[in-house]
Amino acid sequence: MVAIIVHGGAGTIKKEERIPKVLGGVKEAVLAGWKELKRGSALDAVEEAVKALEDNPIFNAGTGSVLTLDGKVEMDAAIMRGKTLEAGAVAGIQGVKNPISVARKVMEKTDHVLLSGEGAVKFARLLGFGEYNPITDERLGQWEDLRKKLLEKGEANHWKRLNKLIKEYPEVLRSTVGAVAFDGEEVVAGTSTGGVFLKMFGRVGDTPIIGGGTYANEVAGASCTGLGEVAIKLALAKSATDFIRLGMNAQAASEAAISLATKYFGPDTMGIIMVDSKGNIGFAKNTRHMSYAFMRDGMEKPEVGV
Repeated sequence: MVAIIVHGGAGTIKKEERIPKVLGGVKEAVLAGWKELKRGSALDAVEEAVKALEDNPIFNAGTGSVLTLDGKVEMDAAIMRGKTLEAGAVAGIQGVKNPISVARKVMEKTDHVLLSGEGAVKFARLLGFGEYNPITDERLGQWEDLRKKLLEKGEANHWKRLNKLIKEYPEVLRSTVGAVAFDGEEVVAGTSTGGVFLKMFGRVGDTPIIGGGTYANEVAGASCTGLGEVAIKLALAKSATDFIRLGMNAQAASEAAISLATKYFGPDTMGIIMVDSKGNIGFAKNTRHMSYAFMRDGMEKPEVGV
């Protein structure tokens, strides 16, 4: 039983007219991954699915990533193989088109797991990843508007208002993309994000933290989305796979992981997708929306929802 699921981020889609575009985007991504999965590789399937999401400017990853307080794009990504526990990640990488592909190269070409900032960029250039500007006009306009709202009422205490701003503009302030697949032999998980709008320069979220926002082992894989600091503190992706080791299937484990997030950090914080080593799919959220799409053996077309 082979299977793949993708997500386009958890939060609230305030503009209803965006929902069809979001659904179309996750459908396109899962079909790109499914094509590779039918060829036999969960690793290729996850990379191609996440690349499709990174290349779609409606999502906060790759092209269309949100901007930091000082107007830059610092992207995070990670990928992990369940059979071997090999993993690769990049944090705060700038000027590349597909961070997930750089993360895969970290896994395959180095003895390390995580490269960050300037070092990640140097590594990408060394391997032939060209210079690329992921900033879109829409994101730039949102950054200008949100930065003005954040800073206009003071200086010393402006960071205290970021949480309030996140609640006011949930659609543009947080989001992540990810994919998890099982090819009959192993589970692979991958996640990519532009982070949080107006984040402090140098901030790293859960996406590239193995066990936080991305994890895979011999029993399951998980990709998280939402408030990165929550996933890090709960080691949420790893915790979700532990639930499967204890006997749950992917759906029950997903729901248990989100219940954990809600218990400690409240609602409107997290979403998760999972696939276990039996090909079961799971997804859950405590936010209003989380776009997703999945395919598995026996399905003629993806199931898509938000």
